[in-house]
Amino acid sequence: MEVVGRSLVRKRVRALVAVAGVVVAAAVLTPVAAAPGEQPGYRRLVELESARTFSDGLTAALASRDAGLAGRAALALGRTEDARAAGPLKNATAARDVSLRALAVYGYGLLAAKNHIDVRTVALALRDRAAPVRLTAVDAAWRAQAGASPGAPALDRPLLVLTAGDRDPIVRARAATALVGWDKAADREMVAERLAAAFARERAATVRWHIAWTLRRGFATETPATTVRAGFADRNELVRIQFADLVSRRKDPSVLTPLRVMLLRDPSWRVREQASESVRVLTGRKRTDQLIAVPIAVITPLPAAPNTESPLPRPTAPSSESPAPLARPLARDARLDRALRASTTALLDGPMPGRHPRVRIGTTQGTIVVRLYPEWAPLTVANFLQLVDRGYFDGVRWYRVVPDFVVQTGGHLTGKPDNDVETVNYTLPSEENPLEQRSGVISMGLDYTTGKNAHAKRDSANVEFYVTISPQLHLDRDFTVFGEVESGFSTLGRLLERDRMTQVVRLPDD
Repeated sequence: MEVVGRSLVRKRVRALVAVAGVVVAAAVLTPVAAAPGEQPGYRRLVELESARTFSDGLTAALASRDAGLAGRAALALGRTEDARAAGPLKNATAARDVSLRALAVYGYGLLAAKNHIDVRTVALALRDRAAPVRLTAVDAAWRAQAGASPGAPALDRPLLVLTAGDRDPIVRARAATALVGWDKAADREMVAERLAAAFARERAATVRWHIAWTLRRGFATETPATTVRAGFADRNELVRIQFADLVSRRKDPSVLTPLRVMLLRDPSWRVREQASESVRVLTGRKRTDQLIAVPIAVITPLPAAPNTESPLPRPTAPSSESPAPLARPLARDARLDRALRASTTALLDGPMPGRHPRVRIGTTQGTIVVRLYPEWAPLTVANFLQLVDRGYFDGVRWYRVVPDFVVQTGGHLTGKPDNDVETVNYTLPSEENPLEQRSGVISMGLDYTTGKNAHAKRDSANVEFYVTISPQLHLDRDFTVFGEVESGFSTLGRLLERDRMTQVVRLPDD
């Protein structure tokens, strides 16, 4: 019955394509002309998704014969979070094209933030023959778990199967991450046991640290002591970081001695930093929220060679005019020259092939070069580059530095940094995407609600951004990744809250 059902859905999708082919050109491609080298139709999709409303233009694009345009439309539909997008996206999860199918599943998962989605559709995608589809289904399972209807198929079992045996290591890693959503489930002990067993068998470093992250974040008290000992001795620093924090969450003072050994001997500054934090917790002190001095036992990394590339000139207004006020970027401001074709799991985990905009962030501790990904976050990148071109960030302080977490700067979400240049009175639409909050990604900060169940406010970003020091995968659900550190990562380990950005400039694309 499963095969027959998928066949019928494919027929419906093909029929919809045949009927809507002409509509696509009229409803999607015509309103906004494509610039030279730009992906046709993308600009209209960015315009529609940022309006946060379902439209015939989006569904027409989803039915396009151009699978690349259809996949971009699937992402746009998901970002609207509109319940009316569920039917078209669910149908598109049976498309022939792997990239379209994967992005349709991802978009369908995004709807779970405000709507109940069909868990059976997600469960079917978890068994898809194509690894990119299984990867986005993992994300959809994580998002759908919290709002699943009573009697819906349990998704932790198929996620455990993927963690233990999927052929693709990126899928195994993401499946392990998603299982943190079952940290309060009745069968949490079984999940922890299976994760620990997978960790013992796993040889791929990236999968091991993902499993370790989930054990740290969701199953610290259930993790066997043998797994903890193995994690402390792991060759990968990201694994050791996770277990150095896991033991502090268990509140077990018996591990103070190995933690202190780690603090004194580990070659990684990040591991020492986390070990220092765990010793603080286990000796009755609070975690460091604001890093103003380097702990005595932590040796910061040596300064990297500074980036000395010649920057691109900043745009200047004609002498007779003042610069236009800063305003929220529109679809016409976005760079859309990279096709979004997620045909492999690696392409769902990073940028599309081709040249990308780059920015050098000068700081009082060295330079950081970030590469930006407008194909995944076009308006976010346009906003960041607008601020860079304006000199907005020059002289702004790193006002939040948290060990084993992030370095943060920009403007406290007030739209006014402490260099007193300009006030920003707009916010950006969030641009959720499959890129992980791994070490060294650059993401936009969000405002938070107040009260007992405080959470990130969608579409509240403007000028504040952060760079992750270590993996923060729990932020994947809400925060927009728009680039990654290309060079100068060690500078992050030297920053304190008295440090500043000196000059932030564009570099040639690469």
